[in-house]
Amino acid sequence: MTGGLKDGDTEEEFLHSPFIRKQGNIYKPNNKDMDNDSLNEKTMEDVHTKEIDLVNRDPKRINDDVVKVDFEDVIAEPAGTYSFDGVWKASFTTFTVTKYWCYRLLTALVGIPLALIWGIFFAILSFVHIWAVVPCVKSYLIEIHCVSRVYSICVHTFCDPLFEAMGKCLSSIRVRMTKEV
Repeated sequence: MTGGLKDGDTEEEFLHSPFIRKQGNIYKPNNKDMDNDSLNEKTMEDVHTKEIDLVNRDPKRINDDVVKVDFEDVIAEPAGTYSFDGVWKASFTTFTVTKYWCYRLLTALVGIPLALIWGIFFAILSFVHIWAVVPCVKSYLIEIHCVSRVYSICVHTFCDPLFEAMGKCLSSIRVRMTKEV
């Protein structure tokens, strides 16, 4: 384990060995090759402190199926029944501003408590899935494997000969259909 190649070993096997390093002793603090390696390694990102995108707030597009309601989707005047232009502009502005500020007010009042509730819900869901569901499913699969072996033996022992015998008995039956005109 000094770092040399043995007979028959290739350089590639040597580089990927977890115990032998080309640079030498990993405990030497002045090993420049190893300092460069540590700079090139990926740094782990903390998901709790990652930056969020304030422009694209739906990067995974989970709300594409949600109804996106604009003024034109709700209020429309057919040809020949137009209101005054000022009323139409005021209606558009009133609808748009009301929708905008009501949404902001509701998210300010209810968004944080709902975020807390959904965070608790998904934490509980993750906990139950990790600590209860997956172990139960794995246990079930292990236990059902034993049952499936016993079931398979019973089928091969009792049902296979019965159905094989019935198949041989009924194999001589021929059905012939003719169409009379």
